[in-house]
Amino acid sequence: MNYLDNINSPQDLKKLSMEQLPELAAEIRRTLIDRISATGGHLGPNLGMVEATIALHYVFDSPKDKFVFDVSHQCYTHKILTGRKDGFTDPAHFGDYSGYTNPDESEHDLFMVGHTATSVSLATGLAKARDLNGGKENIVAIIGDGSMSGGEAFEGLNNAAVLNSNMIILFNDNEMSIAENFGGMYQNFAELRRMKGKAECNFFKSFGFDYYYVEDGNDTRQLVPVFQKVKDTTRPTVIHIHTLKGKGVEWAEKDKEGGHYAFPAGFDMAAFAGAESYDSITSEFLLKKMEKDPSVIAISPATALQTGLPMDFRKKAGRQYIDVGIAEEHAVAFASGLAKNGAKPVLLAISSFMQRTYDQLMQDLALNSSPATILVFLGNLSPGDATHCGIFDISMMSNIPGLVCLAPATKEEYLAMLDWSIEQTSVPVVIRVPSAVVSCENTAGLTEADFYRYQTVEKGSRVALMGLGNFFGLAGQVKELLKERTGIEATVINPRIYSALDHEMLESLKTDHRVVVTLEDGSVSGGFGEKIARFYGNSDMRVLNFGGEKMFTDRMPMEEQYARFHLTPELIVEDIQRCMEG
Repeated sequence: MNYLDNINSPQDLKKLSMEQLPELAAEIRRTLIDRISATGGHLGPNLGMVEATIALHYVFDSPKDKFVFDVSHQCYTHKILTGRKDGFTDPAHFGDYSGYTNPDESEHDLFMVGHTATSVSLATGLAKARDLNGGKENIVAIIGDGSMSGGEAFEGLNNAAVLNSNMIILFNDNEMSIAENFGGMYQNFAELRRMKGKAECNFFKSFGFDYYYVEDGNDTRQLVPVFQKVKDTTRPTVIHIHTLKGKGVEWAEKDKEGGHYAFPAGFDMAAFAGAESYDSITSEFLLKKMEKDPSVIAISPATALQTGLPMDFRKKAGRQYIDVGIAEEHAVAFASGLAKNGAKPVLLAISSFMQRTYDQLMQDLALNSSPATILVFLGNLSPGDATHCGIFDISMMSNIPGLVCLAPATKEEYLAMLDWSIEQTSVPVVIRVPSAVVSCENTAGLTEADFYRYQTVEKGSRVALMGLGNFFGLAGQVKELLKERTGIEATVINPRIYSALDHEMLESLKTDHRVVVTLEDGSVSGGFGEKIARFYGNSDMRVLNFGGEKMFTDRMPMEEQYARFHLTPELIVEDIQRCMEG
């Protein structure tokens, strides 16, 4: 019997017997594997949470009882059970739903969440509001995949423990973060697993939580009775379940880091094998640096693979590599401390995750002029979920005093900037790692002074095109089309730095230019282009700023973004023509 055919809501699930739940879990797991094979997606986290999610909906009463998924990249089974099954069973609807929880999709989703360590804080707020309003519903925070190492998780636990009311934390312990778990707390979790939850030292009990342990978190027969026992509890409670990340796919069970996210089955990984990328360029460069200088250290906040540091790199780097866990705030302050005491730290992180670090960037790093290097990956417009927008790092970082922010346009520039940043001892430096590898040999001998000056690549007149980082190539395309349509030979400029202005060059453009065009692969609001516009504010120079809008683009196709934001050469040239005619 195909049980899933008859499940369209949690109420349908409750009609099944306990004996039927394992069969439903097997059906859902096959469905997830088929769908992720076709579309790509978070494989390991979702396969490991099938039974626990079934048990949650079997015992509790969503949406009256409220579930908050941490990161929410393990919510696929939850979506299947809450009326969004067609997004996983019908190829025509595979693109209908986000890969994360989303209140716009269902009343069973409370928050749009895609970053880690937030669930306990969010759920604690829900629980306190319930208490103030005299409610009785259960509040359940679902946290795992290394999220306990995040500072906000600790802060949330600290507050949740003293609510003295119903607050249930389901801790999904799959022995992993995105990569392996690092940090002292995980030693206690390992001891709790070894002792089947009966270890004398208990991290959660030390806060004052009631504590329950489930040895096989992939067995509904073990999960359901514990969930029934804690339902409607009047105490802050932790349920610690031991699960298998990637369960049901042999390779993902063995390679838990590689199986965290899977590409579609038709995705040709072989086409990228051996191809030069900034991942390989960075790791090779850092290893050479490390061999010559034992003070060079690479820091990853649990996203090593995503920032070009494969297991082979980590083994070779040895003590000169550290994974601090999902704790970007700590990573920045840690890097500042390293730099202050003579080490040469390089922090590699993803753009959207750096949003958590604003205070540390400003106070711990920039205010103290600690000469650390931060490499920002995936800083660009993308068709991904709203939770992973990579367009805000330019405006966030470039406006922090004392933080030097660089955007190389070529491989050679990138390596020169990285080498200089590691060796200098005066300022913290952010380097926005480009997306596609573009090589230009005519960059030999770049020095620190060059990084603070804009580069005139092609000299023209009337129109100046400034293409920052990823969009330097777009400036060249615009130049060609502008010449073809108007005969104008535009000046093409590679700014290189987005935290400072080259006043001398900007002033010189006033002589023979009417329009300055800025192009940036990020949010225009607060970004590089607006600084240029402000410089020319009291002059006759016309300035056009092109980039992304200040908005959360949620799975918006790139073609739609380029059209909406006027980022195609044709639309840019049309805007330039209108500007010059006005």
